Amino acid sequence: MKKNLSRKLIEAHLVSGKPEPGEEIAIRIDHTLTQDATGTVAYLEFAAMGMDTVKTELSASYVDHNLLQTDFKNADDHRFLQSAAMRYGVYFSPPGNGVSHQVHMERFGVPGKTMLGSDSHTSTAGGLGMLAIGAGGLDVALAMAGEPFYLTMPRILGVKLIGKFGPWVSAKDLILEMLRRHSVKGGLGKIVEYWGPGVESLSATDRATVANMGAELGATTTVFPSDERTRDFLKRQGRAEDWVLFEADQGCEYDETDEIELSTLEPLIACPASPDNVKKVSEIEGTPVAQCIVGSSVNSSFRDLMVVCKTFEGRTANPNVSFEINPGSRQVIENVERAGGSLTLTHAGARIHQSGCLGCIGMGQAPATGTNSVRTFPRNFPGRSGTEKDSVYLASPETAAAAAFFGVITDPRKLGEYPEVEEPARYVFNEALIIKPLPAEERNKVEIKRGPNIKPFPVFEALPEAYEGEVLIKVEDNITTDHIMPAGNQVLPLRSNIPLISEHTYERVDRGFSELCRAKGGGIVVGGENYGQGSSREHAAIAPRYLGIIIKIAKSFARIHRSNLINFGIIPMTFKDPGDYDRIKKGSRLSFPDLRKSVEGKKTELTALAGEKSFTLELKLTERERRCILEGGLLNLVKKEKGIRSS
Repeated sequence: MKKNLSRKLIEAHLVSGKPEPGEEIAIRIDHTLTQDATGTVAYLEFAAMGMDTVKTELSASYVDHNLLQTDFKNADDHRFLQSAAMRYGVYFSPPGNGVSHQVHMERFGVPGKTMLGSDSHTSTAGGLGMLAIGAGGLDVALAMAGEPFYLTMPRILGVKLIGKFGPWVSAKDLILEMLRRHSVKGGLGKIVEYWGPGVESLSATDRATVANMGAELGATTTVFPSDERTRDFLKRQGRAEDWVLFEADQGCEYDETDEIELSTLEPLIACPASPDNVKKVSEIEGTPVAQCIVGSSVNSSFRDLMVVCKTFEGRTANPNVSFEINPGSRQVIENVERAGGSLTLTHAGARIHQSGCLGCIGMGQAPATGTNSVRTFPRNFPGRSGTEKDSVYLASPETAAAAAFFGVITDPRKLGEYPEVEEPARYVFNEALIIKPLPAEERNKVEIKRGPNIKPFPVFEALPEAYEGEVLIKVEDNITTDHIMPAGNQVLPLRSNIPLISEHTYERVDRGFSELCRAKGGGIVVGGENYGQGSSREHAAIAPRYLGIIIKIAKSFARIHRSNLINFGIIPMTFKDPGDYDRIKKGSRLSFPDLRKSVEGKKTELTALAGEKSFTLELKLTERERRCILEGGLLNLVKKEKGIRSS
């Protein structure tokens, strides 16, 4: 049987289950990735399982989100993460060393391996031929403990690429075209696999751009083949020995297909306030711009920055634009400096920031009131920039450079001759900047450093026999984890303090939500389609659970958020009749008289009573998920199975 690459990767790591769409499977995880906004809690969860050391081939901890040290909280978390890495046998990439996805590609990524990361953009590594999946921190902590990762076998969407990009068109335009065609929920339950003769024209970092923003499609992950372009990237990184050929069989089949002729693409831009609100740049030319940022977790590679550098040779940024650069890693900026690019950018008026996510998650770089910002970032959800009622556009480095020069959104093809970027034969880097794991015999001597903001992980109770509660909030379609638990420099430093961060739950939608939860003793949340899209942040599940929420009802759930809800004992129910969404109001009181029996009895439907009315809800859970819900969460279940007492 001829197989596509996704199926090959899954079958090579299959632990249990049948790899057919809709079936639950478990796969072995080779690498794990954590970042500081999710990593602190992940290591608290790992410690709560009584583990002494990681059991993966390689685990890496990156500090790339909470970089602003406006008080002690972020600095304390960084010290905690470094000491935890040394204690448990994890590589540690310190603040300023780079964005996790860029650095992992440079130093650790290996074709054919699996990776689970506590960041939705873990899929970036699919650009190297890895099966890399974003998940909640608890799932990653379990993978570090040697447990398999459970997921529903996705459908495989095979996208055939033909031809190559024209001048001033690049990989960002390809993924924006995918978002234009398929929307932010078009990838739900799917792996997107790219193949065809056009793939050869894409470098590894081009592929990483597309794979990174596959998360915006809602896809489980994105996969590219490992071919000569992959070998070229690893050779330039001094890691040619890590390359292996990994491709789909010729003539293999896909569950769904699409085809894109790269030469027909033109510069595209995602308008406010969703990554799939895509238009041709030429359609909105002349829109004033006050800020342009290149970099962060996507479009921050050497090639991406150098095309901007070369564009600005002999040019100066428009005086009305704040022109900013976020390098993907120290390696990137060091090699840009060696190529003379930093001098060009500085002379052009650019502000070069430290390597990190920064403005992508509202950690600084908030735009001015009532202005437009053009960014090469992956997301432009409302308020995510740190400015309420913001207006953020997503574009390629080429389009961002054009906007920075002209001061208005402009088709970059008006900049003239397209610059050629030549990569170094061998990238210069300092291997010593990443702290390697200690020898096993020395790890027990390490004291984990916990600052006053790092609180013990809360213990949640098992599922009650029955439940009655009030609908405390009702939200629309495509609600994001940014709506549920905001990012930004005020909230992100509280990630290791569940009691404090819970006070910010849903504050962008209803500032009184947490107070209402406490007054009512918990309650029920109702949502529309694709509830919980966006970031993998498990705090969007932990904080509501801490506030007493044990039931969420929606038309449909985004994959990672649904898993996070189950991991912390919140039941994700869906409407059997979508029309019932309109009939349930905020303030409705729902009762579930046989809740525990329904979960134990493997029922796929249950009835919610609202006075004399009743609503039929779907309860689609696997056997493992039911056990998790019954125990009050996955951590409770693991402790029970391993005989670990809660502290």
